[in-house]
Amino acid sequence: MEPKRISVLISGNGTNLQAIIDAVKDGEIKDANIVRVISNRVKAFGLQRAKEAGIPTLYHNLKKFGEQSPQYQDDLQLRETYDKALAELVLQDQPHLVVCAGWMHIVSPAFLNPLERAGIPAINLHPALPGAFNGINAIERAYQAFLEGSISKTGVMIHYVISEVDAGKPLVIKELDIIKGETCAQLEQRMHSLEWVVIVQGVQLALSNLPSVKNPEITN
Repeated sequence: MEPKRISVLISGNGTNLQAIIDAVKDGEIKDANIVRVISNRVKAFGLQRAKEAGIPTLYHNLKKFGEQSPQYQDDLQLRETYDKALAELVLQDQPHLVVCAGWMHIVSPAFLNPLERAGIPAINLHPALPGAFNGINAIERAYQAFLEGSISKTGVMIHYVISEVDAGKPLVIKELDIIKGETCAQLEQRMHSLEWVVIVQGVQLALSNLPSVKNPEITN
């Protein structure tokens, strides 16, 4: 069987990318290869991680794209055109799955629709439970809610990407109790450790659900 092809989108340090790289190498993610890593930040250390693993990389930045495309004066039009170009770059590699692993850019239908037409699902890791703390600073917001007494736990999920931020159908959900007296930094480290486990599970599950991804299995 031909290995499944994975494209990974990143913006930062790439620790979740590294978890995927290691899992593919060790066979924990079975019959798969990462065909490219795309970053929207040129200094993202994840690009170096990819290069050290022999994985092709690409830099695709919204601001730089706008500078090269001055005809798009409207921000919305620029973002949609950028997303369309991103989809075209991804599709050139003919992946079976796109993984957003710390990708700090909200994708629009201009990105998602071409992937859907090609039958390519995209999944995303989000450091919160479904419906809780969508968007940025999720760990910090959960910690503050814990201090206020409104929650006792948080978690990590892998979900399918839709145009609404962090609102796609969950694929993997893992809860994490917040410990009384721990700092936000300590919670954040424990969350990251959980992320490295969950993203591997999510990638493997998404691959196993191919090509039928409309009714995905959910693990708790």
